Amino acid sequence: MRSRGATVLRLVVLDMDGTLIDVDSSWAAVHHHFRDHNADGLRDFLAGRIDDHEFIRSDVRIWHRHDPDLTLARIDTILADVPLMPGARPLVDALRAAGVRTAIVSGGIDRLAERIGRDLGIDDVLANGLRTDERGRLTGEGIVRVPIWGKEKVLEGLQHRLGIAPAETASVGNSEIDIGLFRRSRVGVAFRPADEAVRRAATHVVEAKDLARALVLMDDFR
Repeated sequence: MRSRGATVLRLVVLDMDGTLIDVDSSWAAVHHHFRDHNADGLRDFLAGRIDDHEFIRSDVRIWHRHDPDLTLARIDTILADVPLMPGARPLVDALRAAGVRTAIVSGGIDRLAERIGRDLGIDDVLANGLRTDERGRLTGEGIVRVPIWGKEKVLEGLQHRLGIAPAETASVGNSEIDIGLFRRSRVGVAFRPADEAVRRAATHVVEAKDLARALVLMDDFR
């Protein structure tokens, strides 16, 4: 229960991949559709040999091997069956009913993030995009709004735009790249954390595969 005089939470920021949706990566979901993967690109990115833009290019190059004329409309179709995480809707519904602003801050694909945001009634959606030519086909270039290791800065910008302080913010994520969100939040919920680093960086941990469990850890948003 929130103590008298405590700061009320006004913003809850949610990761998407592995948190709001029940797949680890929206990018990998497209690879899986084509029965392929980008292990080499991931390895190069984690080693610092390529940046976010080149990582996206490496993803699209693989997709183009299977469909040279790949369009955003087909990406939408491929991602149409990606399931919500159990408890996602009750969590967002309860936050909205309490007057709390919600946001997605994700390194995932914006087409999916925007659909999830519309479906759940989330106020702000920040995720990464894919550039297209005049016929709607993917060019291979990406739109990096949320650098994989830059979520902290993205949240800082959102807080500044909304006039909401870190003390009025909670965040929910599952992986090491979400630790930056926790740093800019009074409440940081590690949802089914991927490793001990995520667990240690959070103020609360949810092990159950039920995102609505995060509600009891954010009692002071009421």
